[in-house]
Amino acid sequence: MIYLWIVVAVVVLAAIATTALVLPRRRRGTLEPPRAGVDYRPGVGDDAEVPRDTPTRSVGTVAELPPVDELPPVDELPVVEAEPGPPAAPELETPEPTAGRMQRLRARLARSQNSLGRGLLGVLSRENLDDDAWEEIEETLLTADVGVAATTEIVDRLRTRTKVLGTRTPADLRALLAEELITAIQPDMDRTLHTTPSGDPSASRPGVVLVVGVNGTGKTTTCGKLARVLVADGRSVLLGAADTFRAAAADQLQTWGSRVGAETVRGPEGGDPASVAFDAVKRGSEQLVDTVLIDTAGRLHTKVGLMDELGKVKRVVEKQGPVDETLLVLDATTGQNGLAQARVFTEVVDVTGIVLTKLDGTARGGIVISVQRELGVPVKLVGLGEGADDLAPFDPTVFVDALLGD
Repeated sequence: MIYLWIVVAVVVLAAIATTALVLPRRRRGTLEPPRAGVDYRPGVGDDAEVPRDTPTRSVGTVAELPPVDELPPVDELPVVEAEPGPPAAPELETPEPTAGRMQRLRARLARSQNSLGRGLLGVLSRENLDDDAWEEIEETLLTADVGVAATTEIVDRLRTRTKVLGTRTPADLRALLAEELITAIQPDMDRTLHTTPSGDPSASRPGVVLVVGVNGTGKTTTCGKLARVLVADGRSVLLGAADTFRAAAADQLQTWGSRVGAETVRGPEGGDPASVAFDAVKRGSEQLVDTVLIDTAGRLHTKVGLMDELGKVKRVVEKQGPVDETLLVLDATTGQNGLAQARVFTEVVDVTGIVLTKLDGTARGGIVISVQRELGVPVKLVGLGEGADDLAPFDPTVFVDALLGD
């Protein structure tokens, strides 16, 4: 029996030795040479046989690869940079329609004017309207920058009408005050924005609009917002960056224009503003745009030479046709100081319309009345916020309604 176990053990050991000699040896870190007719592509088993004419990817042996210490460092490998493609065109914005903008912004305007409305209605609703009460009404109107002449007229008419009517219910007093304020704003003034050639849309040249004003009033921003107003109304627009002396003015205007697809004509920094304005109108004529908006230098009105330069811009532009609209941008928060600026500008460039900016940030809404009375020029647009579409055509009825609150 013992001899039988010895024989079995010898046979097993011999079989193991024979198997080790027949099977190929694989060492760690080495690859077996590829066998003919075997596909070594990923996903195909090592023993899968393929036809001879099937193209296969050759897998080299370790001996064919360079030693690791002879490979170049990673930071010395060539870097292949992709060629930059053309810049993507900016996505055009769709401006909000101008119809109803003033009504939409009524609540914002009302919040800033509530002190004026509440003050006037509070005094008028008193049991006894004596001289002190009327003096208080007068002071409230003057504080709101209504102006001396307009304030006197409003107070005199209110005193007369309250005595004649003999009624002072809150609704009656509000309606009475609203009528007087609307009358003072002169609702019959022409507030049409003339952005076509002399009002004729069929003319071959574009309408030309000059935007003027002192630095800090929001002139360039207003010019950009006005471009959005016109685009919203279906007009094609070209911008002229004639404010060549203020740093980044042209860039700012071009940014506004690019949002709505309006081209901006600009010149070198510190260049001749009149030349830029001339080129803008010429380009607008060649491209058959509807309106050319020209942003001018916002010089201090006390510097006579600079005002003369503004007059030069207008004269040079008029060599190609008349200027259809000249808009003066005024900061409503400056009150009566803004009137001094306005008088000088009207003497130089014949202002045809007023744009009041920052009207939502002040309780001095009476500037609308005083500026129109002093200059005989209508307020055509008002800025009621920082939003891109917060420039609205001026509506006297909506304005007074917001002035007095609910």
